[in-house]
Amino acid sequence: MRVLVTGAARGLGAALTDAFRARGDEVLATDREGEGVDLTLDITSDDDWSAARRHVEETWGGLDLLVNNAGVAGGGRLDVATLDEWRRLTEINLFGAVRGTATFVPLFKAQRSGHLVNIASLAGLVHPAGMASYNAVKAAVVALTETTGHELAPYGVRASAVCPSYFRTGLMDAMQGEDTALGEVIAQLVASAPLGPAEIAAAVIEGIDRGDELILPDPAARAAYELKLTDRAAYDAQLRRQAAHLEEL
Repeated sequence: MRVLVTGAARGLGAALTDAFRARGDEVLATDREGEGVDLTLDITSDDDWSAARRHVEETWGGLDLLVNNAGVAGGGRLDVATLDEWRRLTEINLFGAVRGTATFVPLFKAQRSGHLVNIASLAGLVHPAGMASYNAVKAAVVALTETTGHELAPYGVRASAVCPSYFRTGLMDAMQGEDTALGEVIAQLVASAPLGPAEIAAAVIEGIDRGDELILPDPAARAAYELKLTDRAAYDAQLRRQAAHLEEL
């Protein structure tokens, strides 16, 4: 399988790259910078995306799987987070996936095959207080993915959204925002998470191979989403208790 992974220099992107290669797939590892990168790709650059498509076509003659993984952490309480923070998250986490999708959809349609995988977050399905900007952007990525899957189904092209809960990753290293108190809480949750990138990557690939349209790669993500679907009152009560703790920050 011919695979392009964005944000492949570290974290989940690096783990996915390693896992795909370990099973014999051909992988084009892309990122803005970093070790192990085959091609420089800033996901906010139209020119970089065009160059990536040219590289794929010239090297492989096509693509089987696009993994829109690159992104940044963010969030903040509604009266603390700034509009510039909202814009940054939207430009990187949403429009990065939009640009990748727009770049490769014509190729996938011409091939009448392919698979787009967007790394979203449990925040795209379950929406805790203090995270409005991140929640909204990741929910948009989930909506983009579902729409893509429906629209491209006649061409034999699939789309999957990946929605993990907290896992140990370096994503927090680049987190920016005015709500530093909330950022410290999130950083602690990430650092204490039971799973790391390699375990999430393995579960993601299993979901891709099954053709799952929604991939919940860890038990915490599955439990939280199940609670929302099956007991909305308990779900709302749980998240409002969590919201009340924000007053202590």
